[in-house]
Amino acid sequence: MSAESHYLDAIESEESGDLDAALEHARLAVKADPDHSNAWWMIVCLLAPDGKYPDIEQASKALAACTKVVDLDPSRVDAWVKGGRLMVDHLGLYEDALHWWQRCREAAPLESVPILEQTTILSDLGMYPEARDRLSALFEENLDIANSQLAKISHLHKTLELSAEQDPNSHFKPWKKNDGGWTAIKMRANKAPVSENMLFMMTTIPFLMLEVFLSRSLFGEGWGAFCLTSLLILVTVIIGMGFTRRLYRSVNKPGFNLLRALQFEASSARLVIPSDIRMSKLYLFLFSRHPPAFQQRLERIIAADKKLPKNWKMNLPDFDSHLDEIGYIEDGDEDSDLSSYEEE
Repeated sequence: MSAESHYLDAIESEESGDLDAALEHARLAVKADPDHSNAWWMIVCLLAPDGKYPDIEQASKALAACTKVVDLDPSRVDAWVKGGRLMVDHLGLYEDALHWWQRCREAAPLESVPILEQTTILSDLGMYPEARDRLSALFEENLDIANSQLAKISHLHKTLELSAEQDPNSHFKPWKKNDGGWTAIKMRANKAPVSENMLFMMTTIPFLMLEVFLSRSLFGEGWGAFCLTSLLILVTVIIGMGFTRRLYRSVNKPGFNLLRALQFEASSARLVIPSDIRMSKLYLFLFSRHPPAFQQRLERIIAADKKLPKNWKMNLPDFDSHLDEIGYIEDGDEDSDLSSYEEE
């Protein structure tokens, strides 16, 4: 049978609900024609469908198929997005994802999605100066921004603004054994993170109840009193939400730092978390919140027991490599400028 016949059989099996048969036919299609991008994409969607949590083997095979799709058709933005999600959300390959999105920039230099994803990854890893550079590039290159991206850009901007106001030495760097953040993590290790709703109830709800009980004595009765009471409650809620948000970040900072250490271990495939913390309540809580593929991969990294080398340095991509694709970097022009200078 031809590759197209297998692909059509795969579509028919998928529509009938026989996903195993659909996957088998899709694999036969790419075996007959390794350049059949649609069949490769079907393999991706069958192994790692949206809203599902594949295991490590399914996620790895889906990522390999996704890589094949973008190799065959670099304009497939949906394949770039899917591959990036598999790398970060399911496999914890943060460093590899930075290079993945830079490849996407080279294939589609005018897309804003790669910059946003790179900014998010760098921010999650605590590399705030590099993240600010990525976000500023979004505006410097005058790229189109979809309305659906505005909320994410606003959140990233606030996060990076807050980091700029802080002392850079206070930013937790899990690859440093003597970082002060480890002490705070050890002190909080046996306690699970506190939810923002719980903090709001503890700090703001008592004031709201007190205002309701005292409203009659303060404002009297009638429509005017009702409006004043409602306004007072609204102001209290707004102030309480702001206070709770700041308190939430402060109380749970050790948890956020330990989460960054988890992500760093998954990205570098090297261990940095001390063994006494790894069995703590906080660690187990954060570990359990990750998808199965992430957990399985991290368990293999722990079993391998490879420590971070002393001279370790993150391998960042060349963030300007896409400029060559749109003609901003031309070796020929540089050579001609040098030759004319030498002649003078």
